[in-house]
Amino acid sequence: MAIMITDECINCGACEPECPNTAIYEGGALWTWAGGTSLQEVELEDGSLQSGSEEQEPVSDEFYYIVSAKCTECMGFHEEPQCAAVCPVDCCVPDPDYVEEEEELLAKKSWLHNE
Repeated sequence: MAIMITDECINCGACEPECPNTAIYEGGALWTWAGGTSLQEVELEDGSLQSGSEEQEPVSDEFYYIVSAKCTECMGFHEEPQCAAVCPVDCCVPDPDYVEEEEELLAKKSWLHNE
């Protein structure tokens, strides 16, 4: 399961530097697949290819957000999601819309970092 940031976020930014996949961004910030990963090119759901450095629209304009497709719950890096561990208001919680097993999360980590 990916982690999400709820609207209880106080925008402190403590979570962002803790993410080993660079999946956390400030509200309103554009994001890229390549940021913090080894991805040069990404195959989208429709089968088309996109440069990993192409900017993507923000998931939230108000609060820090997590790009679910880049979140591995820190699997393979740490024993627990680091964003949740450092969040002072406990707003980094499991995202019920992105349920993934440990095997899937480790495969995503390998994909993101070309391992």
